[in-house]
Amino acid sequence: MSTLWHGRFGAGPADELMAFTASLAFDQRLAGDDIAASRAHVRGLARAGILDTADADAVLGALDTVAAELAEGRFEFVPTDEDVHTAVERRVTELAGAAGARLHTGRSRNDQVATDLRLYTRRALGEVAGRVLALQNTLLERAESAGDTYLPGYTHLQQAQPVLLAHHLLAHGWALARDVDRLLATVARADVSPLGAGALAGSSLPLDPAFTAEQLGFAAPFENSLDAVSDRDFVAEALFDLALLGVHLSRVGEEVVLWSSAEFGFLTLDDAYSTGSSMLPQKKNPDIAELARGKVGRLVGHLAGLLVTLKGLPLAYNRDLQEDKEPLFDAVDQVALALAALTGLLGTATFATRVMAAAADSPMAATTDLAEHLVSGGMPFREAHEVIGGLVRDAEERRVPLVDLVNAHPALGAEAAALLEPGVAVTRRTTPGGAGPAPVARQLRRFRDRLEVDRHRVDEIT
Repeated sequence: MSTLWHGRFGAGPADELMAFTASLAFDQRLAGDDIAASRAHVRGLARAGILDTADADAVLGALDTVAAELAEGRFEFVPTDEDVHTAVERRVTELAGAAGARLHTGRSRNDQVATDLRLYTRRALGEVAGRVLALQNTLLERAESAGDTYLPGYTHLQQAQPVLLAHHLLAHGWALARDVDRLLATVARADVSPLGAGALAGSSLPLDPAFTAEQLGFAAPFENSLDAVSDRDFVAEALFDLALLGVHLSRVGEEVVLWSSAEFGFLTLDDAYSTGSSMLPQKKNPDIAELARGKVGRLVGHLAGLLVTLKGLPLAYNRDLQEDKEPLFDAVDQVALALAALTGLLGTATFATRVMAAAADSPMAATTDLAEHLVSGGMPFREAHEVIGGLVRDAEERRVPLVDLVNAHPALGAEAAALLEPGVAVTRRTTPGGAGPAPVARQLRRFRDRLEVDRHRVDEIT
């Protein structure tokens, strides 16, 4: 069995070694990135005079053929293909002969793999950011169409104060905006080319890392060859970004699970985004929401696993770094699927506006307004809080409507009792960023503008 490193050894590798160390099963998705990096490397070799024009053209032509074979499913892997990088070079050599054997000149799989993975990460995170924008756009559309619909806001999962549905939806939208920021910031830090670092120390050949970085669209070449081949900060950052994005999607999922239950009844799922039960004919289950919640453990596990892998590695490259790809690939896949599914779910769900309003119209949800009414009359807030708290306790213990006690209280009366009327409390949230009609209208405009800016930012990298 012939490998890229067989010259040093008197015997071929054991089957057990190949089975344990091979990464071809999962790194095939880097094929396009490997070919792109190899094209840049060949052009760099030609520019340095290491490859003549004929050889460079032959290798570039072979790379084009390999790309076509991979795209069309005609590429044949062989047992000695440890990884996609070996497979591409082996096939290029078959096609281009001696010229193909020059492809790896001045290059190590260490800088080759790091370059491919940065290309993948840059592209994949840009695509994820685009999917986040699609979900945000759905949230914006639902918020705009929600009008004056309101529901209870919760703290400790206990009803607190009424909020506009638009305000609640945009709360998720702003969290996702931070995710877009993080994804784009990670892309910016990953936008450094390791190509030319070699195994760890560069090369004695007249290579120009700045040229190949420019060819690949990187913002800059590496500064330190040791760091270039061993750095996986960008993978850890990507996994953190994806895990936190997953946490935000989980929070959406948790609310969908609650809201679609009979106990809440705030939301009805479209049939296309629900599942049934194999035993219970009446069931309509929010499986998408539950999986969005459940997969976060997997995402957090990927991040923790990579950080533990990286924590004790000496410079420079170590084979442990092969463990960077599977968690990254899986995290990207799972988050992309969750984003698409939740976008469809939220875009087709039906909000039970009357049920929401009925739940939010409890007089208890307006007790803060009663306290603030007293504050407006000059009473210190702590005293006002105590007065209203006492009325709430009295109403519950005596089973008397709160509005009756408010009407009868000398410091409150009919003007204060009017604050307990259905739909009044939500209109009284007037401070910037608050949950009432005027601040939410301004917030909708700002969120729409923010989406437009972020679309341009994402388009620039995709």
